[in-house]
Amino acid sequence: MSLGYEVQAVPNVKAIGFDGILLISYNALSDEAVPQELKDVIKEASALDDQFEEEVSIHKVDLPAKRLFYSPTGPISPEYHDVRCFSEAARKGITRAVKAGVKAPLLVLGKYPTFPQSQLVSLLGVMEGLYVNLQYREDCPIKYPKVNKLGVLSPASPSSSRLISVATALETGRIVARDIGGPDPERMTPQRVEQYVKETFPTGGNVKVEVVSDENTLKKEYPLFSAVNRAASEIERHKGRIVYLTYEGSNVTDTLLIVGKGVTYDTGGADIKVGGAMLGMCRDKCGAAAAAGFMKVVSILKPENLKVVAGLSLVRNSCGENSYVADEIITSRAGKRIRIVNTDAEGRMAMADVLCYMKDIAKKAVNPHLFTIATLTGHAFRTVGNGYTIALDNGPARQKSFAQLLQKTGEIVGDMFEVSTIRREDYEAYKGKTEGEDVVQAESLPSAQCKRGHQGPAAFLILASGLEKHGLDSTDGKLYYTHLDIAASAGAFPEQASGCPVLGLAANYLSVHS
Repeated sequence: MSLGYEVQAVPNVKAIGFDGILLISYNALSDEAVPQELKDVIKEASALDDQFEEEVSIHKVDLPAKRLFYSPTGPISPEYHDVRCFSEAARKGITRAVKAGVKAPLLVLGKYPTFPQSQLVSLLGVMEGLYVNLQYREDCPIKYPKVNKLGVLSPASPSSSRLISVATALETGRIVARDIGGPDPERMTPQRVEQYVKETFPTGGNVKVEVVSDENTLKKEYPLFSAVNRAASEIERHKGRIVYLTYEGSNVTDTLLIVGKGVTYDTGGADIKVGGAMLGMCRDKCGAAAAAGFMKVVSILKPENLKVVAGLSLVRNSCGENSYVADEIITSRAGKRIRIVNTDAEGRMAMADVLCYMKDIAKKAVNPHLFTIATLTGHAFRTVGNGYTIALDNGPARQKSFAQLLQKTGEIVGDMFEVSTIRREDYEAYKGKTEGEDVVQAESLPSAQCKRGHQGPAAFLILASGLEKHGLDSTDGKLYYTHLDIAASAGAFPEQASGCPVLGLAANYLSVHS
């Protein structure tokens, strides 16, 4: 796994071997990181255009690179803007430079005191703009990579090399997340996700890969997952599997146990999606994709203090004669009798038993924190809008304000979170309604039409997995748990898969600040 191009530190803008300079800045004339040679050009050009700081502009420069692409952030209000101004400017700038035929851009990354990580975020924005999706680069290799090398103007210092190495690690993780999350349902069947993961984490590396694919084992140990898998299991290439990835540092002080929703395609099952609602459902695997992407960053940065276990619930929610249907009662791994209400609520089914398995690991782990990551509800998108992950804590995690901490660290690198709360109404909505059922799987309406459509499923996951026994009043030991609904941040089709929340998790748990 690689970027596809070389990234190197460059001491000055007079360096040879580059065919364009890309400057990303809030205001080039007042930016201390911008060389005087470029300021002179910008000053002359800005005098001719009142909107100069609003759009990407191209200028001739008397330097070996010959041309300068200036991509400003535009005005920044301290009241409501955030560091994403820099990643957006970076993507616009590199896109324009590539269209102009640049193959070896030299980046000049501006600084902005309010956003101390603006240079890292700008570099990541450029890298995001250079990404070529997996299927396109496989089918049309002539289109990949977009550039041959990337220079970063950097004074000779340890911080410069660290900026490049950290950005490369983070982008490599996002590539893994996009590569898994973005492709169509045949390029990334459960079987082919497994293959990709094994290539990404080869035998002998610092991440151990284990696969559970035997149908009898899945039925016995992961009955809710197996219910979703029933229809798909009729076709060999669509058969589900659970992939576990494990990394362990040499001096573990914290354990992360992450469950990722990996629904490679969601037809809705027997409650089939209609009216064009199935389009884009190849992105329903972005939770598992993000978990794998974060593991890739961990494998590169090698934190000594972390043990990380990621469970990828890889399954296709197919519609067929063997589909699971509403009204069935299925007993979960935790021994809870689950009444099926809507087969289109398959993501929580695919994750609940894996979460239960992780819960058992957590009981013996060092300072554990459990996560689920999923494109779970349309309600999440309607609640927070495009580009935001919703974080919901259980009682113990809420007591230490974990979601708020994740929101703060994510904002530093432009991976945005909104905090929501699981309330009593959410638990009541998912408790069994008739004798013989402990938990109902869903409400009768689609999540986007429910009053608390993104909070309730988090309560379901807690109840179905048995995590409610490890809350604030637990006699068996409190466990920290956070559910991340990425339906609004994963990248809505046909946009490119985003790789969220890889950066946010990395900012919180890994030393990525330059």
